[in-house]
Amino acid sequence: MPAVLHDAALQALLLEDAPYGDLTTDSLGLQGLTGRVVFAARQPMTVCGSEEAVRLFQLCGAEAHVLTPTGRHVLAGTELLAAHGPAPAVLLAWKVAQALVACSSGVASEVGRIVTVLRAAGCGQALACAGPAFPGTRAWMAKAVQAGGGIMHRLGLSESLLLCPEHRLFTDEHSLDDTVGRLRKLQPQKRLVAECGAMEEALALAASGADVLQLERFTPEAVRACRLALHTSRLHPMLVVSGGVDGDSAVAYAEAGADVLVSSAPCHAPPCDVEVRFSRDV
Repeated sequence: MPAVLHDAALQALLLEDAPYGDLTTDSLGLQGLTGRVVFAARQPMTVCGSEEAVRLFQLCGAEAHVLTPTGRHVLAGTELLAAHGPAPAVLLAWKVAQALVACSSGVASEVGRIVTVLRAAGCGQALACAGPAFPGTRAWMAKAVQAGGGIMHRLGLSESLLLCPEHRLFTDEHSLDDTVGRLRKLQPQKRLVAECGAMEEALALAASGADVLQLERFTPEAVRACRLALHTSRLHPMLVVSGGVDGDSAVAYAEAGADVLVSSAPCHAPPCDVEVRFSRDV
């Protein structure tokens, strides 16, 4: 999988960490010395970010190459990437590169874990991950989700229609049919997703023509009841379940009738433990 962070974004990460240079390295006078660094997994993980980490070392003036590409499932001890060059270069890139691989691999590994649980139970539903946990992380977060076998729920406000209760608060002078109809008329190529928090709301939105119902914080039992009520009413929107979906509950939601599972759990997954081994050229 190619790098998704361009050079300017990677340079910005380096600049954030060392806006005026590496004070310790510069003070030690390490110019003229060279060394090698290897990243390795300390635990089983789904690897992500090795391509961006390699480019960070290259931007700092070192030679570097990927040993394990993004998307690979590895055991503890597997080497992920290697870099060689001037000591100031490898020391400058080290921490930023390690953090990027650790955090993105943490997300990818949690996505992979939930997908594995679903498939082991015979559930084929897609796992979609909600937006990034923190602004500015969208690109590598989307890469990590894909590396783990998931899909992104939404990539932003510009590419999908999601009608929320907060929108409807400002359109209460119009009927629900009028609101849905307006969105369909102005965006005819987009499927309309409507967020709902109760059974009655879901039925009303489906009757108004919503293509997808995003059921917020429904229990598995409530999802099953909603599916039955929609079927009885001869309404057949896609059901997306969001809120409370994680590795412990994913199968229950899938078996209750959800078509797509949306989870923010991977976005808050702890970083993976990435070992960094340095050696000095003699």
